[in-house]
Amino acid sequence: MNKRLKRIINLNIEICDWKMKFIKKITLIALSVLITGNVSAESSYWETAAVKTFVDEMVMKHQFDKAELIGWFSGASKRQSIIDAMTRPAEAKPWKQYRPIFLTDKRITQGVNFWQRNKKLLQEAEEKYGVPAQIIVAIIGVETYYGRQIGRYPVLDALATLGFDYPPRAKFFKKELEEFLLLVRDEKLNLKETKGSYAGAMGMGQFISSSYRQYAVDFDGDGQRNLWQTTDAIGSVANYFKRHGWAKGEPVIVRAENRGISHEKEGRMMRPHRSVKSFRQQGLIFEPNLTSKGDEAVLVKLDGKDGIEYWIGLHNFYVISRYNHSPKYSMAVFQLSEEIKKRMPGSSK
Repeated sequence: MNKRLKRIINLNIEICDWKMKFIKKITLIALSVLITGNVSAESSYWETAAVKTFVDEMVMKHQFDKAELIGWFSGASKRQSIIDAMTRPAEAKPWKQYRPIFLTDKRITQGVNFWQRNKKLLQEAEEKYGVPAQIIVAIIGVETYYGRQIGRYPVLDALATLGFDYPPRAKFFKKELEEFLLLVRDEKLNLKETKGSYAGAMGMGQFISSSYRQYAVDFDGDGQRNLWQTTDAIGSVANYFKRHGWAKGEPVIVRAENRGISHEKEGRMMRPHRSVKSFRQQGLIFEPNLTSKGDEAVLVKLDGKDGIEYWIGLHNFYVISRYNHSPKYSMAVFQLSEEIKKRMPGSSK
């Protein structure tokens, strides 16, 4: 056998060995997938029929580039941790457990610090939109701890997961996914780097995509509405409340004493729908000179650490609830705002 033929034979043997090793490796990976159900790429959303239909609709309805959308969804994947978080929201806790999450000495102190650092901006927002500085501060404090906790999930993953793999609210989140893609295009956001909460809320004020598009403002005049930036976040929260009907100078909610309506049940409707007078007539005792927009109120019952608490929620309490429909959320924002205001040097108590 000549040397040339020998080299060819040896080369073929090496190639065969490499092929066998490669086939063995692929086989092991396939077996691992079959046994564990795990795919290293987490199976991209582009492989699902529902997403392909959604992409076609976005192209037809909003003239998106299909190739770009395919690229985005090929990099998106289902996240089970998001679905798990949706099934155990903090608002499911009773008030006596929910309140301590947000009414802490540290959160109150940090709220005062945030107000002091941004005093001029908050004053400008209050003058322009009529929303008290302490309410703006409290919203940002409850939502993201004054910008410290803005969320770690890629928004595309969050909204795709909830829109295509969470049937209870799929319709809502699919619409938010549509709004998010429009937002990315309009505001020139970097889709791959845009992160938020497990529900796809973004920025210091945690706006969902539709709210971002509708209520965010360019408060610093730099040509972009950037809710990860303090100035725009402050202006946008204030604008959100103004657009939802905040009544300047009016009360939010007052504590009541129950003297005779043990059978009274908390209504499911958050919008004030009964007269203040009717609550008095049924045995609730509260501030005698209480008045608010429309003179209507709603009963709020909370399971406090010392038993059931009765509150009379007014128009501005309802406005806070437009941010999050839970009465516990609205109460946490209100009480945090009051505590921050008490500690703010120079503020009227």
